[in-house]
Order: sequence, then C-alpha cells, then structure tokens
Amino acid sequence: MSQEKQILKYMQSGNSITPMDALLLFACFRLGARIYDLKNSGYKIKTRSVTYNGKQFAAYSMEGK
Repeated sequence: MSQEKQILKYMQSGNSITPMDALLLFACFRLGARIYDLKNSGYKIKTRSVTYNGKQFAAYSMEGK
C-alpha cells in the first residue's frame, strides 16, 4: 500500500498525524507532499499548528473528525 493510502486510512480512522508520526509509522519523510496530493485528490483535510518544546509543526486530520 502506498504511503498516501496508508496516511489516508490512518486519518480516516479518526487520527491526526504529524511529520514525526508519518516518519515512525510509514517511513514518510515528506508528509506535507502526501497531504498536498490528498487535498488535490479532493479529500478535505484540516491543518493545525502545534508548538512543542519551542518547535512549531503541522498536525493534519480529516475535516469533521
């Protein structure tokens, strides 16, 4: 199964995903690119900014979840 499909299935299960999650779960170094591809395929994905230990990154989830 492609990384894109794995990430989609993970988010459709109600999970949000961060770049670190993507790396650890799916060996995906470019989560932003996969999210971009999913959005271009018509999936409604929301992005929220997370700050942890002074570092800022994105967390993605399906809209309505």
